Amino acid sequence: MAATSVDTESGRRPSAEKKGVGTGAGSPESASIQTIGDHTHRTLKSRHIQLIGIGGTIGTALYVQIGKGLIAGGPASLFIAFTVWCTFILAITLCMAEMVTYLPISSPFIRFAGRYVDEAFGFAAGWNFFVFEAAMVPFEITACNVIIHYWSDVVPAGGIIAITIVLYGLINVLAVKWYGEVEFWAALGKMLLIVGLIIFTFIVMLGGNPLGDRFGFRHWQNPGAFAVTYRDGDLGRFLGFLQCLIQASFTIAGPDYVSMAAGEAENPRRVMPRAFNAVFYRLTAFFVLGSLAVGILVPHNDAELKLAFSTGAPGAAASPYVVAMNRLRIGVLPHIVNAMVLTAAFSAGNSYVYCASRSLYGMALEGKAPVIFTRCTRNGVPIYAVGLVLAIALLAFLQVSNNAAVVLQWFVSLVTASQLINFSVMALTYLRFHAALKAQGIARETLPYRAWLQPYAAWYGLAGCFVMTFVGGYSVFLPGNWDVPTFLFSYVYVTFRRWWEGIYKMLTTLLDTP
Repeated sequence: MAATSVDTESGRRPSAEKKGVGTGAGSPESASIQTIGDHTHRTLKSRHIQLIGIGGTIGTALYVQIGKGLIAGGPASLFIAFTVWCTFILAITLCMAEMVTYLPISSPFIRFAGRYVDEAFGFAAGWNFFVFEAAMVPFEITACNVIIHYWSDVVPAGGIIAITIVLYGLINVLAVKWYGEVEFWAALGKMLLIVGLIIFTFIVMLGGNPLGDRFGFRHWQNPGAFAVTYRDGDLGRFLGFLQCLIQASFTIAGPDYVSMAAGEAENPRRVMPRAFNAVFYRLTAFFVLGSLAVGILVPHNDAELKLAFSTGAPGAAASPYVVAMNRLRIGVLPHIVNAMVLTAAFSAGNSYVYCASRSLYGMALEGKAPVIFTRCTRNGVPIYAVGLVLAIALLAFLQVSNNAAVVLQWFVSLVTASQLINFSVMALTYLRFHAALKAQGIARETLPYRAWLQPYAAWYGLAGCFVMTFVGGYSVFLPGNWDVPTFLFSYVYVTFRRWWEGIYKMLTTLLDTP
């Protein structure tokens, strides 16, 4: 079977431009709306892209939600699971680095899926990514509201939500270089926080704490390195590890956020390979060392940690780091951690606004979304795409009603599996890209960047991400654990018939390709 043709477009902007209707000085659209071609501006520097990739990935999960994995599997399972999952993220990163460096266009992996695999497949991949990113915006806004209430309930939830949405609008409607600057400094704060917490762990475990307790790896021995979940014995320990692996698969990302900035990067064929490599290695260090640190600081059966998650304690109250600080009678640091976690949640939501709007913009350029979303301001911002994402962000006002907030959490849970689908799409797209190069006699040595271990890394990443897509809700199939809402929110999204018809077709094509 013939392989898909490799496009040699370099991602340069078309010279022909047309102004949108009604762009005169007195018009409401005096921002000089443009409607033909890719009119975003290449103003993001290498430092912006690297920090955007890190900022979009590091949210509250690394500081707070990681405690759920510790409770479920224990410190050893948590550390092993995060380390193993980083190998799958490496495989996906290698796939994206080679393709995006070769063709650095807007919304690259979405448009690659249509070019190298199938137009229908690209359509599904694009809308899947957009829905996931857009749904996470109100979720992170809600997280900001909860974190602020760690200190006080004086400010009403509606006011906090409105202020957050307005700030997102201002940051994303300005020129992209300002978005890059905001994300650079916010992501830098996240990096400083996790580095500081790792150093904090090292100091206190050696006795540098008010109690003078040199506890080291004591919690790995008592209550133990592995926790049991659902069942006793070895099966329970394996299920605990599986819970940690599921959390890692939904927590660690990176290549998708880096790739979305390719269309607005300066000198992308020089900048993008370094950005992919830097983001992967830094994130691996942060997540692997972070998973090790929480297992050192807090035992997996800690009563305060379990109570915080069971009662939905606000902000950083459920963070293993804050729990450890309380255990060691350290008074000021929990407030600093909560402030930095607030920055992390705000920055993550800001990145989701950017990625969701750019994915919609990329689909519109390909004719897979209404053409109105291709219109950009004179500063290169896809204004209507940003506007739609901010409109979806209004769902955060559901937080004003507790019952509605539960519905919002269900909605987010429904689309969570789409991140693993995104990774599967990237790996599958690379396999077709690799086959096209081979079929056309193009040596990979001639590419601007050649990833190692290919195409085996792509197969490895595809297998891991594809399998984990179905593992997330496995607990409902255990005897006595059946729960209809959990089943629906875990598997309805991944059981759409068209998705699996397309994937079956693509896998059959791959196996038939020499």
